[in-house]
Amino acid sequence: MQSYTIGQAARLLGVSPDTARRWADAGRVATHREEGGRRLIDGRDLAAFSVEVGQGQAGGDEDDVSYTSARNAFPGIVTAVKLGDVAAQVEIQAGPHRLVSLLTREAVEELGLEVGMQATARVKSTSVHIDRT
Repeated sequence: MQSYTIGQAARLLGVSPDTARRWADAGRVATHREEGGRRLIDGRDLAAFSVEVGQGQAGGDEDDVSYTSARNAFPGIVTAVKLGDVAAQVEIQAGPHRLVSLLTREAVEELGLEVGMQATARVKSTSVHIDRT
């Protein structure tokens, strides 16, 4: 499972590194230390916490939230993958934005998408395309 540094988590959550660090210090999101001493957040834990942040349940500094979309790209973290026989549904939390894409099961499997990994939702017209990052 992929783990994220405090800085990476902050970017995915759309907050400053200081805010993400305060949330970790307060125990709102679990961290562990790697051999070098850096704090890391497990991808599944970050995915669950990002849903809370997106729903406004985590609290925090509203001034630290960044709202931006460069060329309709929404980098975030995969929070849910629902596979059907042919189709699939992927949810991404990109800062305060929750995006849902319907795509083929084959595409999800080829991209190796799973909860807790980074991905970018690209929006064109009414379609959402998912890029693995």
